[in-house]
Amino acid sequence: MSQYKYVILQLNEKIDFVEMPSTHAYQLSALNVRLHKELNKLTANNVPTLPMVIAECDNLDLITQKNQIIDGLLYMTQLEKEFSNTNETSYPLISLLTEIRALLAQLEQWYEEEVEA
Repeated sequence: MSQYKYVILQLNEKIDFVEMPSTHAYQLSALNVRLHKELNKLTANNVPTLPMVIAECDNLDLITQKNQIIDGLLYMTQLEKEFSNTNETSYPLISLLTEIRALLAQLEQWYEEEVEA
């Protein structure tokens, strides 16, 4: 049976819960920290607004329907789309996109292996 962790992200008052394979949750947290370090270096007009990782947990029971659990693959796909649509000319955005796409590829492979198992 697959083990999941939940990466908790916050942007202003909004909190997102991203369900990740437990083997990949830390990678999302580390990527988020790295992206935040680089965001202020981007000069494009359409720089993505990125929530900050505030915690990770092994189990999650949502009490209200105000928040929902977001699938990690879906979250990473949306993140890649946001950054690939950024019209950056000064900063080497490709390095950030490479990191995003690497984690996305790992997740795609993980989910494929889970389906086969």
